[in-house]
Amino acid sequence: MKIIFAGTPEFAATALQALLTHCPLVGHHHDVVVVLTQPDRPAGRGMHTTASPVKQLALSHGLPVLQPTSLKSSDIQQTLRDYAADVMVVAAYGLILPQAVLSLPRLGCLNIHASLLPRWRGAAPIQRAILAGDEETGITIMQMDAGLDTGDILLKKRCPIATQDTAQTLHDKLAGLGAEAIIVALQHLPEKKLLPIAQDNKLATYATKLSKAEARINWSAPATQVCRAVRAYCPFPVAHTYFGSTPIKIWQAKIHSTDAQANSDHQPEIDQPGTILSINQHGILVACGQGAIYLEVLQRPNARALPAADFVRGFTLHTGDSFTSSH
Repeated sequence: MKIIFAGTPEFAATALQALLTHCPLVGHHHDVVVVLTQPDRPAGRGMHTTASPVKQLALSHGLPVLQPTSLKSSDIQQTLRDYAADVMVVAAYGLILPQAVLSLPRLGCLNIHASLLPRWRGAAPIQRAILAGDEETGITIMQMDAGLDTGDILLKKRCPIATQDTAQTLHDKLAGLGAEAIIVALQHLPEKKLLPIAQDNKLATYATKLSKAEARINWSAPATQVCRAVRAYCPFPVAHTYFGSTPIKIWQAKIHSTDAQANSDHQPEIDQPGTILSINQHGILVACGQGAIYLEVLQRPNARALPAADFVRGFTLHTGDSFTSSH
């Protein structure tokens, strides 16, 4: 079976590696005949032009790589048609597949989506699941159609969301799960052993794209919500706050076990959201709209992320000082 693979980030590279490693072992002979990925872009501190993880992996295996800026042109569509692929596997590719491309492979296009569809259709399903306080998420293998993650469901694999999962740790779990799921799906696809199930659009939620602005901490929110934000925005765009005019990134935090607002040791005027209640071995305790959180790992501009105990040695903070949502 000839496969076109389309993907860009590490999540997709994990799936491509699985195809290259396991497909010959699952009872069918599969060949990845070409790889589609986003054009090289500036990345890192030096903003050097960098190939995507998928491109790097594909080239290391001697696979042909195509990097169109769009799939709408007749030229790229003809190029893909010439490969006579049986199926296209898509994972976090980043380009819209027009109907002309969706119709090219004999068995259609399969998408590896990082949620239990129809919940969290869209660009940031991992982060939105954490922000919403979902207790589980998973992988959906979907038969793609022209809609936004609206195609029929072929296979699901569930994954619990641990209380300390960040977007990065959950991403890594789901990347591995997605790789396992696509192997299973391809094993059963030729014999049509996967029963397509239409999504219930009434249950759909949308995982909109992340922005840096939304990662500003709202100290008036409950502690549970602030902690979810810290976890969901790690490693991008990173939850942040301000101390005076200085932006501070918060990489790790945990909920304080008691409600700071109800603690009689604190005067009302210092219990305003954002107020530093104490600095101790557990971190920097900050009041929220309800409850309080310990800031455990912080980073100021042009410095490394540090545990709270080390951070306060180089950046002076006192009980009663306040973090704010803007400078």
